[in-house]
Amino acid sequence: MALEASGARTLASCHSVANLPFAGHRSPPRVPMPQLLPVFTSFLKKRNPKRLKYSTERLYKKDDRMPMLYVEIDPLGVDTWKLEPVIKLIRDGAVGVIPTDTVYSIVCDLKNHSSIERLRRIKDIRNSKPLSILCHSLQDIDTYTMGFPRGNAQGQANIFRAVKHCLPGPYTFILPASKALPKQCIRHGTTTKFVSRKNVGVRIPDDAICQAILNNLDAPLISTSVESADDQWIIDPVIIADTYGQEGIDFIVDGGTRIADPSTVVDMTRNPPTIIRQGKGPKQDWMVVDGEGSIA
Repeated sequence: MALEASGARTLASCHSVANLPFAGHRSPPRVPMPQLLPVFTSFLKKRNPKRLKYSTERLYKKDDRMPMLYVEIDPLGVDTWKLEPVIKLIRDGAVGVIPTDTVYSIVCDLKNHSSIERLRRIKDIRNSKPLSILCHSLQDIDTYTMGFPRGNAQGQANIFRAVKHCLPGPYTFILPASKALPKQCIRHGTTTKFVSRKNVGVRIPDDAICQAILNNLDAPLISTSVESADDQWIIDPVIIADTYGQEGIDFIVDGGTRIADPSTVVDMTRNPPTIIRQGKGPKQDWMVVDGEGSIA
């Protein structure tokens, strides 16, 4: 009974997240609430002590001014209405962690330059390393890149139709960047304004939570995979909170433990398209593996 009462008090102090247009969900009534970020909890299932810790406490960063938001979501995305405060934080320039169809990613708004630089500092990414973008649709890819090869008179195949069968899915496609892509996605630092836009990795994840977030934003998300100091994938959001909670992360969306299987990276600037990292996405017959020559 005490646990239920605690849960009632926690939910009573949260913003309403009833108005997101997610199909199939009957929204609860809106209740005016104080201006505090919520920590959503579900007391209907057992949790290990560590996960319970992040579900019931506010976590504070080093400056002790802004709480890190920790939101638990069903991996199937049946309760994505809980994501409203996460979406608001992203729009306001937050940097946080969300699940994808492969591993967890640190993300921020593509249009917020200061957020991109803060993401690089949190992850300790070197200045010259390009970042990937998580897209909601092929239209986003067409906006921020030069698009997929569509065939030409010199015999280059029309790959676009084949790619559409892979998306959404566990692939990162490297494409030439368009002028709409901020240069901070390619490089950051004092020389950013002199950098020419080259290539960028693009993804459309097949994940209900990730797509629910992207569907409610005005632009794709800058993304980098969550790894430990020894370059191992961190697939448990509780461990991610322990690792990055004091590094300036603003929020974590807990979609359950993932499998340590990253996306398959395909360089679409080569002919034929070349796999430079084999991951979760299977090799297609129009791809070749780096170092193995052309398609037979």
